[in-house]
Amino acid sequence: MKRHLPLLFLLLTSPLSAQVPPRLLIEQYGADTSLLRRHWAITGDTTKSLDREQQMLQGWLKKLGELDFAKLSQTDQIDYVLMRNDLDASLMHLSERRDDVQDLAPWLPFRPIIDGLTEQRVQGTPLNTEKAATALAPLAKRVTDLQAKLKASKEKKPDAKAAQAKPAEPAKKVEAIAMPTPHQALRAAESADALRESLKTWFGNYEGFLPDFSWWMKQPYDEAQKALEGYSKYLREEIAGIKEKDDAPLLGKAQGAYRLQQKLDHEFISYTPDELIGIAEREFVWCETEMKKAALEMKLGDDWKKALLRVKLQYVRPGEQETFVRAEGNRAIEFVTKKDLVTVPADCAEWWGTTMLSPQSQKQTPYAAYSGHDILVAYANETMKHEDKMMSMRGNNRPFMRNVVPHELIPGHHLQRYMADRHLPYRSGFSTPFYVEGWALYWEMRLWNLGYQTTPEDRIGALFWRMHRCARIIVTLKFHLGQMKPDEMVKFLMDRVGHEKFGATSEVRRFIKGDYSPLYQCGYMLGGLQLMALHREVVASGKMTEKQFHDDILHLGPIPIELVRASLIKQPLTHDFKTSWKFDAPAKQR
Repeated sequence: MKRHLPLLFLLLTSPLSAQVPPRLLIEQYGADTSLLRRHWAITGDTTKSLDREQQMLQGWLKKLGELDFAKLSQTDQIDYVLMRNDLDASLMHLSERRDDVQDLAPWLPFRPIIDGLTEQRVQGTPLNTEKAATALAPLAKRVTDLQAKLKASKEKKPDAKAAQAKPAEPAKKVEAIAMPTPHQALRAAESADALRESLKTWFGNYEGFLPDFSWWMKQPYDEAQKALEGYSKYLREEIAGIKEKDDAPLLGKAQGAYRLQQKLDHEFISYTPDELIGIAEREFVWCETEMKKAALEMKLGDDWKKALLRVKLQYVRPGEQETFVRAEGNRAIEFVTKKDLVTVPADCAEWWGTTMLSPQSQKQTPYAAYSGHDILVAYANETMKHEDKMMSMRGNNRPFMRNVVPHELIPGHHLQRYMADRHLPYRSGFSTPFYVEGWALYWEMRLWNLGYQTTPEDRIGALFWRMHRCARIIVTLKFHLGQMKPDEMVKFLMDRVGHEKFGATSEVRRFIKGDYSPLYQCGYMLGGLQLMALHREVVASGKMTEKQFHDDILHLGPIPIELVRASLIKQPLTHDFKTSWKFDAPAKQR
């Protein structure tokens, strides 16, 4: 959880029998988490830092469990469930981080040297420069020896034809070492870079302040930094296959069914990965049917792919994309305001902007995104190759952007962020993509139902993105279940959805690298379906108006949607509340 909240000393003086509200526990838990991360920032994940974090999390579970859940208000009960679920998820994630450290240990055997130095610094142990130099001095040789062993193992594979053509020579004795996979090599390279940065920070704290520090440390430090830099480069380029001027290969690690199910439980999603793939495939068929209807209106028969190609050519001229995006942002604000669908404060409607994405950024983010104030705009840049320019323009055409801009700004992420910062902001640490991305995707569905798209071209633009959200569920879950490889994921996005190769490759690279939850891409469509189901339950039934429904959701903060539902329908809760809500319904019922 990322929280930056003041320490609440009330908790230190109030007995738990006084029923301290969970909100106060959450705020101090956030402060403790933030302080712990700052305290161990120089070390990264070491055994000591992970042990201390586990101790903190278990302490908070014990403190939370001492509250009398039955005597809490429903709002406080929701806070209790949120905190308990976050603590459980954090402990699970901590276990995964331990596994990651262990997984990479064979290719980072020198790590304890740096960890030992940085841990002493964190703990405030006075530095003995001679002992520190003695500890650090062997590191460079250990790194270069390890690199040599990897190189020997990599080159050890014999050529069968050459072996038959000449008598075998006595093999040189080379110590066997396991070769990392390309993905492990990339992660090991990133860890080596992080260790090098930790060592740099450690060194900078003493250099020039301890009289004999440089005399002892300068040479072993410089040699260590050089060796680590070379080792990281070797792992990245020669084993992971990431050359400096080439596009990075698609590298990732499948999580497996068990871990996916664990993460679904923590997201309060009561479906298995296979069931979610089934939902996405059904939604995909619905999108294809609607695509064919739009193609018929464009007099192209039912050839929706031909219609999609025509839509992609409706891009603005270079230099006009920012102006177009701003106009679309204002059009969306006017639409939801005139129909009185949701409260849009004047400041929120005024205070947003646009920023153009660099060509390098577009390799990871080929489409528009939201950054907290600006909508990040992807479009062709003069430094791009001609083919990449055209793909960027086609991938960010007018009909596509008419769907994207409301998603990113208002009534989507910008309005969502504005309200979250002003209503129950202490819940921000429980943010989930099923709420954050689900809210924006829900509005794509509602705007569709309300006739926001007035031409078949604009409907195809909206359907492309909905198909894309279905495809994200299919390809990411199948990848993590071991049912689909990265190149098959790219092919699926190109052949079944109509992505340009540039965009499809960038998307898949982001999906599988492991920088965020493997469920993140599922959050869009599934969160949208959850909110559509909740809309049917409380708005279509007449229990709430449209505006009340949307405002109440925004005021509850970015929490799991099943707990949003519990708040709106006043559902009784238990301290160990588990997911059970079956929100799915066919598109024709929406």
